[in-house]
Amino acid sequence: MALSNFVMPALPSPTSWFPGHMKKFTRMLPSLLTRTDVVLEIRDSRLPLTSINRTLEGALRKWRLERGWDPNDPSKRIVSVQACEHIVVFNKRDLVPSWGMEPFSKAMEKKFPHQRLLFASWHRSRDIRTLNEILVNIAKQHPHALELNVLVIGMPNVGKSTLLNTLRHQGIKGHTAKAFQTSANPGMTQALSTRLKLSVEPPIYAYDSPGVMLPYLGRGTEGAERGVKLALIAGIKEGLYDMEALAGYLLYRLNVLNPISPVYLDLLPKGAQPTTELTEFLTQLGHRMGMLKKRGEVDLARAAVYFVRWWREAGGLLAAKGSFHQIHQQKPAPRPTAIPTPLPPPATGPTDEGAATASGGLRPAQSEPLVSTDISSLLVGGHAPRVEGWGFDFQWALQEAADLEKRSTAPQLFLQEKMEVCIDQYLEMIDREEREEMNISPTQIKKRQVMEEKQRRRMRYNK
Repeated sequence: MALSNFVMPALPSPTSWFPGHMKKFTRMLPSLLTRTDVVLEIRDSRLPLTSINRTLEGALRKWRLERGWDPNDPSKRIVSVQACEHIVVFNKRDLVPSWGMEPFSKAMEKKFPHQRLLFASWHRSRDIRTLNEILVNIAKQHPHALELNVLVIGMPNVGKSTLLNTLRHQGIKGHTAKAFQTSANPGMTQALSTRLKLSVEPPIYAYDSPGVMLPYLGRGTEGAERGVKLALIAGIKEGLYDMEALAGYLLYRLNVLNPISPVYLDLLPKGAQPTTELTEFLTQLGHRMGMLKKRGEVDLARAAVYFVRWWREAGGLLAAKGSFHQIHQQKPAPRPTAIPTPLPPPATGPTDEGAATASGGLRPAQSEPLVSTDISSLLVGGHAPRVEGWGFDFQWALQEAADLEKRSTAPQLFLQEKMEVCIDQYLEMIDREEREEMNISPTQIKKRQVMEEKQRRRMRYNK
């Protein structure tokens, strides 16, 4: 059974988490950039847009302008005396489907030409080697400099310290001790680190910094969804969000990513069907895992905690391997006894033969992949949109037969265009929030009003 109607569940109001060490680093950043040659910004591949810290953008923009970059053309540098590079590393690449990385990179390069982009994961030696080579090449482009200084920034729990430990091991031959402590919980690093040597020749040093959260996540639906996303990847302190609320949003997102065979089905009793009802899902999960209270009642809260932690530890890997889009595009070898499977009227994708199992593999296919001569029949009811997505930040609807035609004939270009639209929508949302001051907490607005009133009274008194 394929799900067709997706309604986002009600989300809790965003909770602010901006301790003093984050505020302190935000104030220190402009002075730190004066002795920085490369900014290595780490983001989470699952939230490539949500994990952008807008509070740091102003200082980075000023740093680039002071180092000679053209204010009218971000990809052009007028004066090149000292190294000045902004590298964005999308960490934990193994937790997102690989089919979206290339179109996403092209879409981001088009929107942010001044940033170098790289997908990486700390346990993939090839990725670490590539990042090390990028830093070495930047250092060699400025042979007059005594050393190259790298500042690592990003939101909490995106993997900054872990990535630096691995970079050190890659760049320096022989045994290297673990330089920074790491933790699965956000907020382990609370102060700027001492310099860490990443390479001997050329000399490259790096500073690890504390993860900095947005001071205020925002108001309305956008702010609420932003907070839940960050809490799901453990970017916000544990306990600030109700696990059942996180489980409800996670269920919604996994259904969007694969409406035919969501990865969570492996957690449920045999024969279970995809569902959009959180209570029904948690009840089945609780029965399967034996999470029962007295009198045989299912412990829904415990089941919600299990579901969220399963996704953080193993479910994300399985979701990346069992992507709905990847399965739809994949063509298994035909068999002589293949019997074409007719397209059911309400279906929105390929049939269960060839769909992904929760372990990330493909069930034995009995026929060629789904091909419909009438493209419009893939739309639910002939006109209602079918939803697809990549990660948790990208989602689009297939509303016309032309979309399905282009998706079939030029999938990479189709994905790039859809992702560009999502990025534009994100930038418009950010501009609107800043214009309407939705990114400022009511407390800060009240404090500002009090200060303005005091200033007016002071001016009247001075007259």
